[in-house]
Amino acid sequence: MENKCTICPRYCKVNRAMGQRGFCGAGAMPKVALVSLHKWEEPCLIGADGRGAGTVFFSHCNLRCCFCQNHAISEGGEGLEVSAERLAEIFLEQQERRAAVLDLVTPTVWAPWILRALKLARARGLTLPVAWNTSGYESKETMESLRGQVDIFLPDLKYADEKSARSLSGAPKYFEIATGAILSMLEQVGPVVFDGDGQLRRGVLIRHLVLPGHRKESMAILGWIWENCGDAVQLALMSQYTPMHRAKNMRGMNRRLTTFEYESVVDYARALGFTRCYVQEGSAADTSFVPVFDGRGVLGKA
Repeated sequence: MENKCTICPRYCKVNRAMGQRGFCGAGAMPKVALVSLHKWEEPCLIGADGRGAGTVFFSHCNLRCCFCQNHAISEGGEGLEVSAERLAEIFLEQQERRAAVLDLVTPTVWAPWILRALKLARARGLTLPVAWNTSGYESKETMESLRGQVDIFLPDLKYADEKSARSLSGAPKYFEIATGAILSMLEQVGPVVFDGDGQLRRGVLIRHLVLPGHRKESMAILGWIWENCGDAVQLALMSQYTPMHRAKNMRGMNRRLTTFEYESVVDYARALGFTRCYVQEGSAADTSFVPVFDGRGVLGKA
């Protein structure tokens, strides 16, 4: 697949093994920017004692979000190349650190390599729940390849409007593609399952970042989720939008969310009937929450 790349919905069909680069810019070997215990994921992902999700931040992305807080790795490509064998070791090291889950962040463009690494790691004793932390811009083929390999899906559902998806993330047909992927995720892993400590062991957690000036679009997204998924999924409504990257200079996107914008979306979720819904405080909109992508834990134990 990676020699004629059709991993994501862009179907660039470049030969990455021969040095060709498609939209995402990814090459022939997985690139990882940070391995960490991340304590700022949702409560059901960090362990009852707050020890953290075992994040593996992958470089390169098949979106170009103008407000991306991780643009140094998603667009800039910062990170270190690793083999599938080293990636398997990283997964096992996260288990040794007692991570609550193995949290694979922006994994899409590396799906075949990750699947090989998971096979190697499981043969050596990996038992952590595997979380696929994605923008939601997934191809049907990649979704099918994940069947039986992922316990928890963490998709974004960013946009309902085609104009928003194209102008803010360069993502044609985003809503059609992402909703199709979410339905596949739900079909694969079923309704959310929590253990006795409230930790998510299996299921789909959909994240939606409310954007300035887009509250009605957020409501349309919530309407789709409720109609198609109901309370079978966990929802996370995020207020943490911070104008970063190109958004700092974009009219309408160069401001933070107002209290009214966010609370009106939260109220709408409650009115629809959602009972499994995380909300955020205004203090979440802060650049201090952005990870430092310094390569820790990539080539050896952090």
